[in-house]
Amino acid sequence: MKASEFRAMTNEQLEEQLKELHTEWRDLRFAEAVGNLTDTARTRQIRKDIARILTVQSEPERKPQAAN
Repeated sequence: MKASEFRAMTNEQLEEQLKELHTEWRDLRFAEAVGNLTDTARTRQIRKDIARILTVQSEPERKPQAAN
């Protein structure tokens, strides 16, 4: 997803999406350890989406600092 799509979500939706991504990431890491992972690019995509969500969540905290 794009950052703009995450910005359109509410904080509760972001938390739910973050929880789902962490669960999927854990499952993919397990599949990789067992040797059953077929979509290796998905793990990188999930990590980037998690980072985007965390960035969008921290934006309101950083905006007042940027004004100084």
